[in-house]
Amino acid sequence: MFGLDFINLPLAGTPYGTALEVCLVLAFVAWLLSVITREVSWMDRLWSICPPVYCLIVAFATDFQFARVNVMTLLVVLWGARLTYNFARKGGYRPGGEDYRWATVREKAGPVGFQVLNITFVHPGQMVLLWLFASPIHRAWAFGDLPLNRLDFVAAGLFFLLLVGQTVADNQQWDFQQDKKRRIAAGEEVEQPFLTTGLFRYSRHPNYFCEIAMWCVFYLFAIAASGEWLHWTGLGCIGLILLVIPSLRMTEQLSAAKYPAYRDYQATTSALIPLPPRGS
Repeated sequence: MFGLDFINLPLAGTPYGTALEVCLVLAFVAWLLSVITREVSWMDRLWSICPPVYCLIVAFATDFQFARVNVMTLLVVLWGARLTYNFARKGGYRPGGEDYRWATVREKAGPVGFQVLNITFVHPGQMVLLWLFASPIHRAWAFGDLPLNRLDFVAAGLFFLLLVGQTVADNQQWDFQQDKKRRIAAGEEVEQPFLTTGLFRYSRHPNYFCEIAMWCVFYLFAIAASGEWLHWTGLGCIGLILLVIPSLRMTEQLSAAKYPAYRDYQATTSALIPLPPRGS
């Protein structure tokens, strides 16, 4: 596609090496836009778009001749389409549609500290992490002549099941928030200000659970292709776990501060992994 000849990039000359070049360009553009517009939501806007683009780069490079690459690309495109739709209906692509948690990060980091964070982690760091998410497809490309096996079908089935679970969780949260807004606008009392039913009866964050589990399952394709259990392409799911944990803690702190009853919910419901409720 193009080459960043002044940098000796890993995987140079491979389709996923091209994806890394695209990743770095997008990271710079997103950071520049964040400085110009004074909002860091550009990273959030690219989150659901980048992994499908990276997978499609590999699929196009193979002329869609590798079955494993095609299956992986289809699944990631479905993931991206669902997440993009959910982000758009919540107003994420509108000007000023920045995630509410960034205000807390700004306050804690300070003006200078936040800009340092922005130029290191918020855009470049997270963009590289997104590239790592989809990196198992590089192994599928490297072993493209090998046919699909049982582990591929297990991985595809689990990924799709988790995708359905995430869709259900997001729709339950959307319906709840829309009804809550309607009640507030009508001057009605909102007895329950946060969702505790449906999938949220078993996990306080079922959508986060599905997200982490999906990318861990995605790594199974790399194992199916190469037969190797440990490889650098597994860093994406590890990085996602390390990213989600502090994000969940911040979300929990904000929710507990806003809703006193949230601590009762914390006491009875698993934070991430769906489990039967504890106590009453």
